[in-house]
Amino acid sequence: MQDTLPFQEIPAYPNTYTSATLTARMIDGLGYRYYWATENLRSEDLFYTPSKTNRTTRETLEHLFDLSGTIANTIAGEPNNRPLPIYKMTWENMRRETLYRLKKASDILHKNPDLDVETLPLVFQRGEQTFSSPFWHLLNGPIADALWHTGQVVSFR
Repeated sequence: MQDTLPFQEIPAYPNTYTSATLTARMIDGLGYRYYWATENLRSEDLFYTPSKTNRTTRETLEHLFDLSGTIANTIAGEPNNRPLPIYKMTWENMRRETLYRLKKASDILHKNPDLDVETLPLVFQRGEQTFSSPFWHLLNGPIADALWHTGQVVSFR
């Protein structure tokens, strides 16, 4: 039996406006859009590209998978290790994992509405080197980028 994936429906909005609940709502919107943008993608859809210089849909989805990891790690207060490993997984597993990563981030924020997200820097770890950026970079970077690429998947369909 297939498990029910998160974000088939957008969750109810929070009762309060805080930096945590606002960020959670952005991630909820991303998860919902991703869920429906990727629902019932066929094999031929995964190989579509609008031109030879563009990513295929599958490559775009792999990038979204990586972005979801960055979002989840940052919200969990964990570093984002680089370089990224090369994942060998089916499209169905990648989709499931992407949605659950977004759900993990959303759940942390919903359960901690008073969390000051400013205390969650975007941290990249490459070997012994650590690079840290303010939380704003998560909003303007991985979250905004994931929304953009989710829209690309829709247009590629």
